[in-house]
Amino acid sequence: MLFLMDERVAPVAQRPSPSPYHHFTREEWAALRADTPLTLTLDDLVKLRSLNDPISIEEVVAIYLPLSRLLALYVAATQGLFKATQRFLGAEDGKMPYVIGIGGSVAAGKSTTARVMRALLSRWPNTPKVELVTTDGFLYPNKILLRNGLMDRKGFPESYDNGALLHFLSDVKAGKRNVAAPVYSHLTYDVIPGESIVIDRPDILIVEGLNVLQPSRLPRDGRDVPFVSDFFDFSVYLHADEASLEKWYVGRFMTLYKTAFRDPRSYFHKYSELSEPAAVEIARDIWTRINLRNLWENVLPTRARASLILTKGTSHRIEEVALRKL
Repeated sequence: MLFLMDERVAPVAQRPSPSPYHHFTREEWAALRADTPLTLTLDDLVKLRSLNDPISIEEVVAIYLPLSRLLALYVAATQGLFKATQRFLGAEDGKMPYVIGIGGSVAAGKSTTARVMRALLSRWPNTPKVELVTTDGFLYPNKILLRNGLMDRKGFPESYDNGALLHFLSDVKAGKRNVAAPVYSHLTYDVIPGESIVIDRPDILIVEGLNVLQPSRLPRDGRDVPFVSDFFDFSVYLHADEASLEKWYVGRFMTLYKTAFRDPRSYFHKYSELSEPAAVEIARDIWTRINLRNLWENVLPTRARASLILTKGTSHRIEEVALRKL
């Protein structure tokens, strides 16, 4: 009878929500490594990991080797598509880099992930030239941030020279030679005047930064308004709960308080004269007032735009992986 429900079809309220992602446990993802060889040594890893980010060889084997295998397949497919397009257009010269974006909160471990992926991907035969750029270099200089009252919003979208970043990515993606990107100093907490890194037609470019996945506001008149992730072929978001992120941020701040902040050239040198409890309070205040607010308002809302989400546990160990379905 038409009014009877087929028992094989679950009621709408009971159906699981559709997801654009394939979800993997750590063990399931690790099994996808197949026969991908480990090409990093422990000494290599020590040089690549960031302050207070205790990545291990086991983490590389379980998480980053499967990811490098997947990306090697994606890059090879994209290179084949590019060559086919070049033949169709009758173009003989040109090289289009594969661009990977890595985003996530302050203290999530973006820099370590970016450097490890650069090292692994550069060892694949079809991608020997892998470059890495951080969006910190595209922050406005401190003098401009001070003039515009934005020093306490450093890392928020409005603190970046977005036009310069878009032009940089557009030129790299177009295959231009010797494209320059500005360089940032974490010691002086400012862009270094006159210093740049030159990107010359790499096979892969990794772009790491807080807000790399954030879209622009859509124009009402339908004009073409690009945003950074338009230039990405693949993107990774590093996720962790807020309590862990705060703990990691404060831990890193206190390590710097005992080391780099002692340097008179350091922007944060004034904090080195505080007592340890006072320094902890300063770190927590900066986290809550600036970094946590930026996470809520700008960074976390971009998570669902990533191609891959790596979710960390309390010890920085990646426990879950979500890969966007093709």
